[in-house]
Amino acid sequence: MQSAVWDPVETISREDMERLQVERLRERLGLVKSHVPFYRERLVGVEPGSIQSLADLTRLPFTSKQDLRDNYPFGLFAVAMADVVRIHASSGTTGKPTVVGYTANDIEMWAGLTARALTLAGVTKDDIVQNAYGYGLFTGGLGLHYGAEKLGAAVVPTSSGNTARQVMLLQDFGTTVLCATPSYALVLAEGAAEAGFDLKSGPLRVGIFGAEPWSEQMRAEIESRLGIAALDIYGLSEVIGPAVAMECVHKTGMHIAEDHFIPEIIDPDTLEPLPLGESGELVFTCVTKEALPLIRYRTHDLARLLPGGCPCGRTTVRMEKVLGRNDDMLIIRGINVFPSQIEAVLLDLGQVEPHYQLVVERGADHTDGLEVRVESASDPSQHGELERSLKSNLRDSLGIGCTVRILGPGEIARSEGKAVRVIDNRRI
Repeated sequence: MQSAVWDPVETISREDMERLQVERLRERLGLVKSHVPFYRERLVGVEPGSIQSLADLTRLPFTSKQDLRDNYPFGLFAVAMADVVRIHASSGTTGKPTVVGYTANDIEMWAGLTARALTLAGVTKDDIVQNAYGYGLFTGGLGLHYGAEKLGAAVVPTSSGNTARQVMLLQDFGTTVLCATPSYALVLAEGAAEAGFDLKSGPLRVGIFGAEPWSEQMRAEIESRLGIAALDIYGLSEVIGPAVAMECVHKTGMHIAEDHFIPEIIDPDTLEPLPLGESGELVFTCVTKEALPLIRYRTHDLARLLPGGCPCGRTTVRMEKVLGRNDDMLIIRGINVFPSQIEAVLLDLGQVEPHYQLVVERGADHTDGLEVRVESASDPSQHGELERSLKSNLRDSLGIGCTVRILGPGEIARSEGKAVRVIDNRRI
């Protein structure tokens, strides 16, 4: 199925896109230098008019999550509080959340971007969209809600949780589009099976999943269990929320809304830009936001920008699925380990459920140990052989040994939002 194009800017030439980006970048630099003391200090010697091309981005400073914490709550806002109409926040490890603000124009722009994202997925005004992302300070729920309404679709604002009711509404309302975290989509699949509802025979046809890393193996699992096309959406609250990037129906990578967010890939160690196609840390510069226009914001998400075109005809740059973060990476006995690597090994074997947890312990000898807990519906008499197979496959993939613990179906706690994949007891 070929989806329509929401905005003609999605198909303009590379030259025209870069011209638009540079023009908007100059405007944002002028705004933050005038209204944000933090950037006024950081941008000493950089005049907006001196920005001639995207290569000049390297002259600009990075912004980090710590900068938002240091300026908590509203120190990085570029408008007066009288012009802020909404405040969202994400949880923080320091006890203080990361705060983001929106003007009325920001909200309208965000709604247009989420409508664009839904259009990429083939969603139209004739669809019924069940939105199981959390509503509240988290940006996912309201972000997708406003976009679906702008598109003209019927929105069912279920929020996260209450799985039995979610399944009932999927069936009774004839939901055609599901928005949720990928892990919660699998919880819904389990709930539907328990209720005797065959999702595959219903009208549900596409899922828009994000807010946590998920592998291609997880995509295949979701598509098999729900009988839908599972598409990836990307966003983060500091940049705006969901719809920074979205997969189209061809699944060739997520199209970035680069007319609003200029992407870069940098080496996370040297902070130098990397060429198109190389993997590194994703960085965004916001060039249309009014309340919180961040400059070169380090996401810590590891990805790469993809070369080449897309069969859908859009010319916007694409990014691959994010499968890890610098700050979520586990270092075990000197080896870098990402949860997504382990997920891929587990699901490749085909004998386990897509629910797992990683438990890291520090032993009496001060060495780190990794235990992989995963569910399997197989006969317990087969668990010993399954454990041995997984241990061997994980060692080959990760380069380190680990223990494997096979649990029965339902023994790993389910989450109504983002799945809790890692329990790192070394920090306790």
